[in-house]
Amino acid sequence: MQTIILTLHVIVCVVLIILVLLQAGREGMGVIFGGGGNSSVFGSTGAGGVLVKLTTFLAVLFIATSLGYNLMTRTGSDQGSSIVDIQFEEIPAPKTEAPAAPVSPAPETSAPAGQIPAS
Repeated sequence: MQTIILTLHVIVCVVLIILVLLQAGREGMGVIFGGGGNSSVFGSTGAGGVLVKLTTFLAVLFIATSLGYNLMTRTGSDQGSSIVDIQFEEIPAPKTEAPAAPVSPAPETSAPAGQIPAS
């Protein structure tokens, strides 16, 4: 079913693009590029009624296929489908040991008088 909706969605997209490009502009920049002539595929009055209705129908179909495909492919709410719901792993802080008692240098022992200390 998802394949059918996705295929229909792509076809609707392509046809919708073509229909929008076929519609005549309202004397805007199209005149510069040769779009100001009265001779068109649908006659001098244009196909305003047909193209507008067909474009509206395809736009509604585009929205329907978009929502339908979204509803079919969504996951359960318990899987964290939103970026707000994602829980990141916390990095544990490095363990710091309590500082040991300050080590004071060993007291120098003085040699008795007359003796030379051994080094």
